[in-house]
Amino acid sequence: MAHPSQLGFQDAASPVMEELLHFHDHTLMIVFLISTLVLYIIVAMVSTKLTNMNLLDSQEIEIIWTILPAIILILIALPSLRILYLMDEINNPHLTVKAIGHQWYWSYEYTDYQEIAFDSYMVPTQDLAPGQFRLLEVDHRMVVPTEAPIRVLVTAEDVLHSWAVPALGIKMDAVPGRLNQTAFIASRPGVFYGQCSEICGANHSFMPIVVEAVPLKFFQDWSTLMLEDA
Repeated sequence: MAHPSQLGFQDAASPVMEELLHFHDHTLMIVFLISTLVLYIIVAMVSTKLTNMNLLDSQEIEIIWTILPAIILILIALPSLRILYLMDEINNPHLTVKAIGHQWYWSYEYTDYQEIAFDSYMVPTQDLAPGQFRLLEVDHRMVVPTEAPIRVLVTAEDVLHSWAVPALGIKMDAVPGRLNQTAFIASRPGVFYGQCSEICGANHSFMPIVVEAVPLKFFQDWSTLMLEDA
């Protein structure tokens, strides 16, 4: 998860987030190169009194500064489109979870099981156990198996919400009357935190999301326990 004074992204916990981090670094290097070139040209124009007539009226340089930005845009657009298609790809999910946004909590339904459904409320500050994070911990986590494709169906009961978990590279709007879907693969065990990313009312800041990724054996034990409690 994020920590104070952090400059970069959170550590990637899914293949899609790893791709997004690589694309960010790729684009940032292009931005640095462009910024350096523009800064050099500005300094050169301000600091020198020499005039080059070939630069003032040159067909060749006009061709260069027309074609070069087009090439740069292509170098940015192609990997971007590739990642967009990867994020939309949902192939044979092993588990489907329905996330429903309410004012101001989330509820989860494991649609592959008839009786696994629960509400997930933020833990009040006075009830936090040692080591838990204020405004981020919930009473019931969404538990998923690692290294398995998980499909998440996202909707809302009242107003617009947004189900977002940065470490997994997921952000999907929850719209009343509409069922959106996204997918992810948790590449390692861990607890990943997110928050509603759509302003949804007075307690918008108090409906966190916690996804706990565990090995398959532990997920089976958890699902059995949930079925017995139901």
